[in-house]
Amino acid sequence: MAVSDTARKNHDELFPGHVSTLAVTDPELVEAFDNFAFDEVLRHTSLDTRTRLMVQLAALVGARALSEYRVMLGAALTTGVTPVEAREIVYQAVPYTGMGNAFDFIHATNDVLTERGIELPLPRQSATTPATRAQQGRAVQEQIAGADRVAGMYESAAGDELHLQQFLSANCFGDHLTRTGISIPVRELITFAILAALGGCDAQVRGHVAANLNVGNTRQDLIGVLTVLLPFIGYPRTLNGLAAINEVAPRARESDNDMTGFEAHGQGQRRSGGVTRMPASDDRD
Repeated sequence: MAVSDTARKNHDELFPGHVSTLAVTDPELVEAFDNFAFDEVLRHTSLDTRTRLMVQLAALVGARALSEYRVMLGAALTTGVTPVEAREIVYQAVPYTGMGNAFDFIHATNDVLTERGIELPLPRQSATTPATRAQQGRAVQEQIAGADRVAGMYESAAGDELHLQQFLSANCFGDHLTRTGISIPVRELITFAILAALGGCDAQVRGHVAANLNVGNTRQDLIGVLTVLLPFIGYPRTLNGLAAINEVAPRARESDNDMTGFEAHGQGQRRSGGVTRMPASDDRD
């Protein structure tokens, strides 16, 4: 099997002049992967290149794939993802994966940026203070998750767990999701990518399918994200993500006969109990 002209062109745009070591040692595998990831998959998504690379970077953090993250970070920077956007992706991963998982990715990001002559630290993007983080965080949380849902979470929390809801508002949303540098709709695609790749958090994936819809993203945007993540996170987690989409945002149709095989598999998982392109600039400046 030879690498297709389209796959070679798309690959070379990301990695100009680079020959993969695996292309020498494992040519059959690389031919199959490149034809799939850089040709076939890209025919089924309307995500622009920058957004595609951003959600792939986010998923690689969620999947704890440090070596591939470093490779794809170089590609992302080559194709126009800014240093600030790259840094914001790994900062945003901290409340979802924990610092224990994000730590090495922060250092890897700094290493790649330094190798490219980019001076650190990068410009600050924090939009809150210790006095405002809780209030501003809850406001963004309500924008993303819905005010009624957030109020219900607070009202239903027992006294000995209320602090966890307060942490969610002030820390997860106040310290991280209020930051500038990436717009809220793209941040939600990033969160969805992290959670889908992380695995074991199906309820949170469903919650962030709904959150994506709240901020203007569509079912097609989310399926587009899963499509470009598939070569990097595999079928089980991709299909789990698809099942969440089908549960929260089912496709409008008269029958199941016109479903693609990909959608039908995800719908079948849900029934059996299994589990656009977007502007990358910040729209809150």
